[in-house]
Amino acid sequence: MSWQTLAFFFATAFVISATPGPNMLLAMSLGLRFGARRAAWGGIGMCVALAIMAALSAFGLGALLSTSVLAFEIVRWAGVAYLTWLGIAAWRAPVEPAGERDSVAAAGGEASPIRLFLRGLLVAFSNPKALVFMGALFPQFIDAAAPLAPQLMALVATMIVIEFGWIMAYATGGDRLASKLTSVTAARSLNRLTGGLMIGAGGLLALARRV
Repeated sequence: MSWQTLAFFFATAFVISATPGPNMLLAMSLGLRFGARRAAWGGIGMCVALAIMAALSAFGLGALLSTSVLAFEIVRWAGVAYLTWLGIAAWRAPVEPAGERDSVAAAGGEASPIRLFLRGLLVAFSNPKALVFMGALFPQFIDAAAPLAPQLMALVATMIVIEFGWIMAYATGGDRLASKLTSVTAARSLNRLTGGLMIGAGGLLALARRV
């Protein structure tokens, strides 16, 4: 793979990852509720899921989802239900001043690394369009005459680095916004904003169509 091809893929992935979607809305909501440092665990979960999905796409499962209406719809609506459930849970979460959010979340185990990792993993897996999209995108940058594995590894590594960078940018933005909200009334608004983001992410996923 030439450096020119990799640079073009980098630019393409950079713009695509910056677009708000379920992953980025989750990152912002985690930053709002738990801070950027803990949100990183959710980001790692999302990136692991994307790496697995890239491998599955190489095995042709992306093509399967793009041709099977039933498989695509099952995954999509399961994701919509999960994101909506997360949104409702965040909306109804106990109201605490934003300055106390880390200690309260940690005490309840809600912000444990494993739970945040699994949340990120499940949200990323719940978007079948990502798998279909990778199945359509990667072949555009692969040289059929060159060994396949090194090219895929380079593309996936580039995509993961870019995705994690944007995840942390969104999480940091949410963290900074939350740090300015210190009253109980503001904290209630914070919970509703977080819940609204997740329900909105579910709405985006509900509107997704096979590519």
